[in-house]
Amino acid sequence: MSVLDRLELSPAALEKLRLFQSLVEKWNPRINLVAKSTLPELWTRHIEDSAFLCLHAKPGKVWADFGSGGGFPGLVVAVWLQDRGAETQVVLVESDLRKATFLREAARQMGLSLQVHSERIETLQALGADTISARALASLDALCGLAAPHLAPEGQCLFPKGERFSEEIDAARLGWQFDLEAPENPGHKGSALLVLRNLRRV
Repeated sequence: MSVLDRLELSPAALEKLRLFQSLVEKWNPRINLVAKSTLPELWTRHIEDSAFLCLHAKPGKVWADFGSGGGFPGLVVAVWLQDRGAETQVVLVESDLRKATFLREAARQMGLSLQVHSERIETLQALGADTISARALASLDALCGLAAPHLAPEGQCLFPKGERFSEEIDAARLGWQFDLEAPENPGHKGSALLVLRNLRRV
């Protein structure tokens, strides 16, 4: 069973994801939203991979996605939240103005209500986010530093990582304390989703 099947998305939500796929394919030659070599696998490698976060999420009032780029996982998450009737405010942070423009236009065409901040994470006012996600943005240690000022007291971080995730965990624990779960992503052998709670400096 695929991730999207497990999320039990409605036909309307799946149609929005297909629209999203077509928008990425249309814009990618101009902006390089995803690596050109991964376009043939856009649905499985990017959309389903992003949806995997939703299986382990506790959305809360604010979900912030850092370094949103081409909308992975931010726009996929927004479709899922809308489909389940959640009132979670989705905030996408992307400093590249061209990518931020894409995110706004994609959200408009997909009928999603969300915020896009085209600025650096370090300059944002504290978001008080219940969930912070980031995909292919920075090392775990750096992500902890970016997330900590914006995380609500009971909030969690969702950071997908590749095969060297254990090394990143060890490096991050030198400067940070956190409770950790690391469910393996069946779509990417050897990779895991790092779920961090109670994040604090050592």
